[in-house]
Formats: sequence, C-alpha cells, structure tokens
Amino acid sequence: MPRPPQKSPRSSGVVPAGDPLAGLDFASGANPVRRALDDPARGVWLYQGNCLEVLDALADRHPDGVFDMIFADPPYFLSNGGITCHAGKMVKVDKGEWDKSRGADLNHEFNTEWLRRCQRVLKADGTIWVSGTHHVIFSVGYAMQQLGFKILNDITWEKPNPPPNLSCRYFTHSTETILWAAKTEKSRHCFNYQVMRQIAGGKQMKSVWRMTAPKSDEKRLGKHPTQKPVGLVERCILASTNEGDLVLDPFLGGGTTAVAAMETRRRCVGIELEDGNIKLAARRAAHAATLFNQSTNPEEKCRDAHSPSPMATD
Repeated sequence: MPRPPQKSPRSSGVVPAGDPLAGLDFASGANPVRRALDDPARGVWLYQGNCLEVLDALADRHPDGVFDMIFADPPYFLSNGGITCHAGKMVKVDKGEWDKSRGADLNHEFNTEWLRRCQRVLKADGTIWVSGTHHVIFSVGYAMQQLGFKILNDITWEKPNPPPNLSCRYFTHSTETILWAAKTEKSRHCFNYQVMRQIAGGKQMKSVWRMTAPKSDEKRLGKHPTQKPVGLVERCILASTNEGDLVLDPFLGGGTTAVAAMETRRRCVGIELEDGNIKLAARRAAHAATLFNQSTNPEEKCRDAHSPSPMATD
C-alpha cells in the first residue's frame, strides 16, 4: 500500500508537451519516484513510486485537471490467510503486504485519500473507473459519494469459469464490480454510446459484462496476482474517451491499462510502487506490439464471451 507522501517535488521549469509529469524533481523526496518507461511516440509514461505523492505533484501543476479518464484497480484488502483454487490446486489468497487489511476505518481512510487526489487531477468532464470485490468496493462507493463524485454505473464483471469455492460454505465468487463515476454532479461526461452498441451486437450494452480472466498470451512476459483482461480495460476506455485522450492508472500493477491505452490509441500515465510490478508493466508496454494481434480492432477484443458479432448501427 502506498505510504503517505512527505512533501511535494519541485518543478524544474516549463512543462514540455506530452508527459504531464516531465520536469518535476522527485529525487529529493523521502520516497524517490523514478520514470520506468518514457515512450512519447506512443504517449506512454510509467513511473515507480508512491501514487499519493505523484498525484499531489500533478494536482499542483495542473489545478484544473489533466486526465480525461482514470482506471484504478486498488488494493482489495483480501489477503487474510484464506485459500482458493488455482490450476486445480489449493493455494493461499495472500497477494502481498500491499493487499493486507488494516481494519475498516484505515482502509476507508486510504480509499478516501487516493480518490480525493484522483478527483483533483481529472478534467472537469472526466470520469473514473474503479474495480473491486466486496472487500473494498462498498468503501470506494461511499468515499465517492462523500467526495461529490457522480456515480454513473456499477458494472458487474462476470467470469464464466471462476475457481470453485473450496469451503463449500459460500456461493462461488464469480464477479467483480467496477464503479464508473464522473468528477462532479455537473460533469458532462463522455459516453460513446454507438461504439458500445456496436460491440453489443446492435443492442444497448447492459451493465453485466461477461469476460474471461486474462489468458496465457496476456501473461507471456509475466503475470500479476490481480491482473485484469486487456479487453475489460479496453471497453472502459472505448466507452468514455476519444482517440488521443490521456488516461491515468494510479495502481498500474502489471501494466494492463497501459497496453489497453496503446491498443485504443490513447495516451497513458501509469504509477506503481512495487519494483517487480513496474518492471513487468514496462516490459509489457514496451512489447505490446508483440503480445497482441494489432490487425484486430480493439472493439473485437472487448466483446462479451459468446456475444453476437458486432453489427452496423444506424
């Protein structure tokens, strides 16, 4: 879990076009931030560091906001010593220190603080997508209401083939929730209705999305314990942004948002604290062209499992 920042970094002068963080001096802070990937040609900039500190620096530099969209997959706080089934074997749920709960009050305080900072760096009409299980999503939704976001939809991501519940004392966990919210009640958010209708086979897209977990080709360079399928993030990006828009992921993990942004021709800033994760994200972003079939339209890859083929709309 990111540690609270000690102080904001200093600016070294004029902001160059492209990377909204370019020119900021993070080296003198208590928690140094380093650039892990700089790809201006594709508009992708990845940073290793405390997302709270980086978001504070962004808000200071861009008081009116700079991002058109944020996709956040924050800690779920579910690493509590439980068990699950993976590849037919019983394994521990523990994903790392960053995912361990510190109690409901401190968990909610953390969610409120990172959401507050995300709200500051969104443009006036920008939106945020936050994924989570029941361990965290109710806190996220409450914090959004406290901060004045406008919740637009709660998306249910249904996994067709979830791991079984080994205890046989609960229903099998087969869904995650993704909250979509605008910066304020007055935001005039972007929604590409016709694109979503085309992906849904000519019908209005519903708020239940049926998609498989990431497949082997998405884990070719390594995997993250809470990795999302590229198609899921691509759908969020296609729904709420236009080509060339700037996307932020404050909990970048294995870099799925960066890959999805590149494939949909959006720009992306990603922030990740863990060393192994940011290295994986940089590898995936740098080699995105070799991971996926670039001749396929993004709209094709983010269809529901077993959904009808897209059809032309009026």
